[in-house]
Amino acid sequence: MRESLDNSEIINLQRYPVNQPGDARRQQTVEQVRAQLAEDGCAVIRNFFSPAGLQVLLDEANARKANTYYSPTKLCNVYLNDGDEAYPEDHARNIFIPRSNGFITADCFDENSNAYRLYHWAPLKQFLADCLGKPELFIYEDPVSNMIVNVSKPGQLFNWHFDTNEFTITMLLRPASEGGDFEYVPALRSQQDEHYDEVKKVLRGDRSRVRQLKLQSGDLQFFLGRYSLHRVSENLGDTDRLLLIMSFTEKPGVLGNKQRVRNLYGKLSAEHERASVRSDGLVD
Repeated sequence: MRESLDNSEIINLQRYPVNQPGDARRQQTVEQVRAQLAEDGCAVIRNFFSPAGLQVLLDEANARKANTYYSPTKLCNVYLNDGDEAYPEDHARNIFIPRSNGFITADCFDENSNAYRLYHWAPLKQFLADCLGKPELFIYEDPVSNMIVNVSKPGQLFNWHFDTNEFTITMLLRPASEGGDFEYVPALRSQQDEHYDEVKKVLRGDRSRVRQLKLQSGDLQFFLGRYSLHRVSENLGDTDRLLLIMSFTEKPGVLGNKQRVRNLYGKLSAEHERASVRSDGLVD
């Protein structure tokens, strides 16, 4: 297996010609994604990668698993911060639930890695923008968390949470053999309202609005995680679940919240000392 591939070799271009804007197959895919996102804020492109492309991305993740950061804090709220003493103990901000997954951070991938080059590939970025109905996407400027791998070993899970960015692009490199399901509650909050009571219902076990998605190796997922509560359930199998996450923004200059980045990834960079552009006033 080759250690490095051209970007055009990583993606299944026969089925998804992302680098050919005038191709009818590309336009059909864009329209399908937009329709799915309009329905519930989630869309999946199955078998997005070539077999060789999937393998090199998986090999890169496996080669860096020793660098996975696991937070010593095993309980988190859905905003992935330390809570707020200004609110009651049973408020959504102060309900803490287990989290045990880890992350391979962006700084573990240099500019020669396949994942890094794919993340910065202009034709892919424009394809993703078209699917999201955006004129342009910008690389998320957080040098710790803009492109990461979510690692879930057997017995581990990623708790209910909201994302910093309006949308996130994920690529499943390897699923859990059992469990490790993606679950979400579409549009649980809005830019104008946190809907704390609805968040609390989910945390207390109400699954009336919860949807579950079975992802497979090589799937590309679009998800509007800024407003939709979501989690990855416990890995009940005997293999690690590995998910490549690429984050983009509508505006340049967006960074992660310092407290959130430190809690999730165990480090900050010099970039985190400057003011970050924010898209709204929601709690992270």
